Amino acid sequence: MSVIVGFILIPLVSILLIPFLKMKGKAIAVYTAIGINAFLSGSVAVKVLSGQPFDFTLSGGFVCGPVHLQADALSAWFMLIFNIVFITGGLYGISYMRAYLKQSQNLTIHGILYVLMHASLLSLCVVQNSLVFLIVWEIMALSAFLCVIFEHEKIKTVKAGFNYLIQSHISVICLTVAFVWVASQTGSFDFGAIRTYAQAHPGMLSTGLFSLFAVGFAIKAGFVPFHTWLPHAHPAAPAHISGTMSGVLIKIGIFGILRMLILIPVDYLLVGSVFLFVSIISGLYGVMMAILQKNLKKLLAYSSVENIGIIGMGIGLGCIGLGINNPILCTFGFAGALLHILNHALFKSLLFFAAGNVYQATHTLNIEHLGGLIKKMPHTAFLFLIGTIAICGIPPFNGFISEFLIYSGFYYWMQGSQLGSLMVIVFSVFALVLIGGLALLCFTKAFGVVFLGSARKEFHHEVKELPFIQILPLYVNVFFIVAIGAFPQFFLNVLAKPLHLLTAISSAPDISFQDQVVGVIQPVSWCVWIFFLLVLAVFMLRKLVQRRQEAVVGPTWGCGYLAPTSKIQYTGRSFSKSLGKIFSFLFVEEKRYSDLKAGEIFPGQRKQETRFFDFFEQRIINYLIRRFVHALNFFKFIQNGRVQSYVWYGLAFMLVISLLTVINVLK
Repeated sequence: MSVIVGFILIPLVSILLIPFLKMKGKAIAVYTAIGINAFLSGSVAVKVLSGQPFDFTLSGGFVCGPVHLQADALSAWFMLIFNIVFITGGLYGISYMRAYLKQSQNLTIHGILYVLMHASLLSLCVVQNSLVFLIVWEIMALSAFLCVIFEHEKIKTVKAGFNYLIQSHISVICLTVAFVWVASQTGSFDFGAIRTYAQAHPGMLSTGLFSLFAVGFAIKAGFVPFHTWLPHAHPAAPAHISGTMSGVLIKIGIFGILRMLILIPVDYLLVGSVFLFVSIISGLYGVMMAILQKNLKKLLAYSSVENIGIIGMGIGLGCIGLGINNPILCTFGFAGALLHILNHALFKSLLFFAAGNVYQATHTLNIEHLGGLIKKMPHTAFLFLIGTIAICGIPPFNGFISEFLIYSGFYYWMQGSQLGSLMVIVFSVFALVLIGGLALLCFTKAFGVVFLGSARKEFHHEVKELPFIQILPLYVNVFFIVAIGAFPQFFLNVLAKPLHLLTAISSAPDISFQDQVVGVIQPVSWCVWIFFLLVLAVFMLRKLVQRRQEAVVGPTWGCGYLAPTSKIQYTGRSFSKSLGKIFSFLFVEEKRYSDLKAGEIFPGQRKQETRFFDFFEQRIINYLIRRFVHALNFFKFIQNGRVQSYVWYGLAFMLVISLLTVINVLK
């Protein structure tokens, strides 16, 4: 009870205090509220994962009835992930937002919204009442929307924010319809009623109910084709909000899908196959669109779509394991998905924070204007490099561990499979390998063009490293990234209880988690440690050999040729042009350039710009919007601007209501 009271009071007290504090006090109040709530919820999560139940019921009211609060192992796992990202994001945000000190009113609202977003995400993990869940979901969506449009003086930012808000409310509509469906049939808003109704109506009804929930949560998660808000919202938001949204906000969609898998018995083989297909499309499309971007944060946003696809592949694999009663397949699929949720939260928030450093140092995110930043921002370059290695799934970092588990799941599924299943397995493994290879191309481009080579544009201000307080949260993320790669057994053991919740919904026999999952990872862990020792030995040997040599800093070496101008260097377009040409039927390309004039023998300076549009947004969503607007034009006569018409509308409405009332009385 004391935990619940504290969890409610801390945000309320901080929200009331923040407007009356000075700027430094506002930052302290926000971070203190985040820290205390993280401690309270984290202590509950640790107790739940150690086997102590958390179950509490609030009296509620006559509308929603009793409000049941419950934290199981799945809730605990997500709560810990949310807390890690909000703590590092809050610390990074304190330093990042110093550039906006003149906007004191905006900073006050922003701090309040950040506290609300943290509290609402944690609440969604424990609330078991559908009506309260929708209210908290709306608080989360609105607080995130207002955080995104912090720089609301920019029209592009406002458009991105409303794009996110509209799609969030499409998600809310799907969830509302599903919750109302259950409540109308059972008379209860409790989540237990969802399980009761689904068990009483197996088959098409339960599958239809799950589909509504899945679409609602998939929009928030960012699966293709519901992803189009991400590439607009993430670049528009401040860096710590981008990192938080990509790290944890989209994960609440994954949490919702997993929660409904536990509550609603469905045809798991069918659901798993659909998830696998959609996730492969999401992974491939997301990483290919990321390669084509020249805005660094937009590149990272599309990369989030790719990683949601990898998580979805793990979920699809786990569901197929449930459907065919294969406990090993089920365990590896869900274990890989759950661990990749943590991994993605760590390295993606790290990359967004590093991108924020680049933006504050250079005032641009256009990678074609950058270059050579490794000399001026060595810490940011090193941290971004760690993030790129991790996100590409390269050992010895955390991304490799979770992807290895998913690969292992496909390997175990292959044993004893029929021809049809083998074709699906081969296609899925090929897709996952292709996603990894394209991710290497994507982040080679991002790191190489931004940090290596020479500067492509001369800035009128000094470009330098950011203060250490802004670098510290990134090193915290790196600590966890390295720790998961070096000690995967510890984190997998923590995963045992959340995993059991998902695997226990099947009639498949139990397997030894230690033998199957942790045992497979053990040799990988040894290889990682050997790799660490070899790298350390090489660096020590290098230092020993060069101890008497003087270090000399010179121009960047360009394959034996020092270009007379930095414009001759490889550009981001150099990396992506071939891919764009091959898939020109899928990627919408726009070129802007000025033609040569007649008689212009010696052409002057020319500017050419190429950009790619999202196929789903440009060809499908925008088309549907245009058709919808066209249909609405037929009703323009209603809103004609004449006051007399509006009076007649009012009289007609009152007449209809009166007639309906009389008819009802006569009955």
